[in-house]
Amino acid sequence: MAKGKKTTLFFCQNCGYESAKWMGQCPACKEWNTFVEETVVSTSSGMGSLAKGDGRKRAEAHKLTDISMNEEEKLLTHIGELDRVLGGGIVPGSLTLVGGDPGIGKSTLLLQVCRELSREHHKVLYISGEESLKQIKIRANRMGEFSEDLLLLCETNLTLIEETIRQIEPEVVIIDSIQTMYNENVSAAPGSVSQVRESTGVLMQLAKGMGVSIFIVGHVTKEGTVAGPRVLEHMVDTVLYFEGDRHASYRILRGVKNRFGSTNEIGVFEMRENGLEEVKNPSEYMINGRPEGASGSVVVCSIEGTRPILIEIQALVCPTNFGFPRRQATGTDFNRLNLLMAVLEKRLCLQMSNCDAYVNIAGGMKITEPAIDLGIAMAVVSSFKNRPIDEKTIVFGEIGLSGEVRAVNMAEQRIMEAKKLGFTTCVMPAVCLGQLSDKKKIMAEGMELIGVRSVQDAIDLI
Repeated sequence: MAKGKKTTLFFCQNCGYESAKWMGQCPACKEWNTFVEETVVSTSSGMGSLAKGDGRKRAEAHKLTDISMNEEEKLLTHIGELDRVLGGGIVPGSLTLVGGDPGIGKSTLLLQVCRELSREHHKVLYISGEESLKQIKIRANRMGEFSEDLLLLCETNLTLIEETIRQIEPEVVIIDSIQTMYNENVSAAPGSVSQVRESTGVLMQLAKGMGVSIFIVGHVTKEGTVAGPRVLEHMVDTVLYFEGDRHASYRILRGVKNRFGSTNEIGVFEMRENGLEEVKNPSEYMINGRPEGASGSVVVCSIEGTRPILIEIQALVCPTNFGFPRRQATGTDFNRLNLLMAVLEKRLCLQMSNCDAYVNIAGGMKITEPAIDLGIAMAVVSSFKNRPIDEKTIVFGEIGLSGEVRAVNMAEQRIMEAKKLGFTTCVMPAVCLGQLSDKKKIMAEGMELIGVRSVQDAIDLI
């Protein structure tokens, strides 16, 4: 009896689109040169076997009104930053994808999760396809003691992994990484589009069918996205990105998709010898070591998810030695910097066309929120005029092309965060100041709230 017919198909590495022939541009995602050739074995699917009665359970529809609202209790990892990003803990039966650069600390974070869960007598299975048991043991020794409820398995064959999970019946499973797993029913190489997609499909069925919470580690490309088809991110329940410079001590865990909580939530960690340690107060951590009395430095407040974070914006404006001035932005949008400098030149008549301009978000954060526009503009003008801004001043607001300062959301939370860290002056949009209730103004007592309607009003304060 023939096992199956081998056919050759072409898959888009970006979105997983299938084609019988090679194409230069993917018709689905419009990316160029993303098609790769893979051999696929097609077997009979047995669609009519259910009607003949093979013992499989039939699908059954349920009334919406008959479904109970009893929510399952989430598993707390006792890592506060991770629990916040996950939406309050690990949801049973969920499938979570963790992506990040090599060496950023993905395996370290998940091993710490295993340690905390096993201490609470939750059965955890850590499956590694990249490291041996001794390598995992060496890393675990740096973190401390582990419970006997943590089980290790070094395997890449997904069929054997599935059998082990069904036999052990753990509560949480870690797959490190999905690019090393291979399914025997797929003839493509491990890490290919077909293997990643089919392997994730098998893990999703295990998670939903058995109620097991599964974490899968995904490698990232040079563009910073998870390697493999884009459909991978659509299949999972939660997508977490681990960001930061591998040579720096800070790490940022960002939730970009979450079916059980808010998106764009972040958690801040610090890499130490014994593993990752939570940063309880990111605002204090980000502005620590700020220079005193230096021009071109200002503190702004940005909202990441539901958390206000104070960050320092540094700007350096100096005459250029070339005919074409240089612009550079680190941690923020380069095009946004050019736009704000054009507004300053047009509306304030500042001649900066013959000056180099450099803007840096201190601490390594990447901020794209428009609320930091006013801070960037004030930092640039402060450096251009060589006039320092008061160290106890906090700034936030969006700047329009006409030079107006527009309103931003969650102004109250930004003010309270600044007051908690000892700031005494807040420069904010006049619209947001008018929307503050009397109760909020009383809570902010001790802070001078200055509302500005245009960028000119803000620059006059320097």
